[in-house]
Amino acid sequence: KKPFHLRSTSFGALLERIYFYGKIERLVEVFAKDFQVTLWLFKDPFMHYVRYQGKSILASKGTFLLMNKWKFYLVNFWQCHFFLCFHTGRLHINQLSNHSRDFMGYLSSVRLNHSMVRSQMLENSFLINHAIKKFDTLVPIIPLIGSLAKAHFCTVLGHPISKPVWSDLSDSDIIDRFGRICRNLFHYYSGSSKKKTLYRIKYILRLSCARTLARKHKSTVRTFLKRSGSELLEEFLT
Repeated sequence: KKPFHLRSTSFGALLERIYFYGKIERLVEVFAKDFQVTLWLFKDPFMHYVRYQGKSILASKGTFLLMNKWKFYLVNFWQCHFFLCFHTGRLHINQLSNHSRDFMGYLSSVRLNHSMVRSQMLENSFLINHAIKKFDTLVPIIPLIGSLAKAHFCTVLGHPISKPVWSDLSDSDIIDRFGRICRNLFHYYSGSSKKKTLYRIKYILRLSCARTLARKHKSTVRTFLKRSGSELLEEFLT
């Protein structure tokens, strides 16, 4: 008997792919209906990524051709990193969990969640190990701190410093500038599955703002906050 090697797709993967195409088509219909603005093909699109109730949502405002390109890009992305590929009898698994990838400013990776389930059948019991792949989107904290260091908000190690070039502004303008930067970063990285690193960025910007204000008034941070009140930096808490 002569052996044959055939490419196969499981029913579950095929069904999920059908659902995926359906969701993408619905997304195209929504944007075609609600946004009538035509964008040029080579113009950078506005991409939005959010997480809601454990689901990842990626949206773009652009032309139908641009949406079609994103559709096929995402299909290839999920096929390459989440589905099994059969080649000449050898099983290859592309594991994204081994390497974090830069995806739209996030560090994306896949980790396995293991759960043990006990099954009882008559007098025998079984332990079943169930593994589920979870797509994680993390804030690239090291490059982000590097960017803040280049802008003179902190050192390369993440220690907050004052920004002397803003010390000539009014107190409200200084707080407003720091606040806008903080809010923009929080809004962009709101899709992160782990937001602990965002609070480190918030701490850096808040203390950098306090040191900038203290430098302007020729005082220490402790003395300035004691005299002005902690509510002066409430901008960062909203």
